[in-house]
Amino acid sequence: MNDLTIAPGPGIPGGAVITAAELTERFAKSSGPGGQGVNTTDSKVQLSLDIAACASLTDAQRHRILRNLEHRLDGTVLTVSASTQRSQIRNRSEARRRLAALLREALAPPPPPRRTTKPTRGSVRRHREAKMRRSELKSTRRRPQIP
Repeated sequence: MNDLTIAPGPGIPGGAVITAAELTERFAKSSGPGGQGVNTTDSKVQLSLDIAACASLTDAQRHRILRNLEHRLDGTVLTVSASTQRSQIRNRSEARRRLAALLREALAPPPPPRRTTKPTRGSVRRHREAKMRRSELKSTRRRPQIP
């Protein structure tokens, strides 16, 4: 099993490498494509990483991942499954790609806060015109006034 490489991006300018010893792979029978081979081979891959015990990450990175991925964690363990391919080798690489993408996204800093701005004159005019058109449409649905 190889090390997991996370490409450089926001929050990790130099990228990151998680050693293979920190990753846990489990294999199971897949429900995906493969015909009769699905019943005999363990092609589904579950790749797990214990974030709290990961020595390859700094304390700040660990904290950010735990906060951003708390809905996906089981305790402090992040697990990714892959069963889309017929072969175990392809599912292993797919699981690694998914885990690296998840960690890269979780390590990205939050976007800057949006500065509130005043609506433009054109957008206010278009909004008002749309309301008037809608009002006219609805007024045609009313009962006619009897004099």
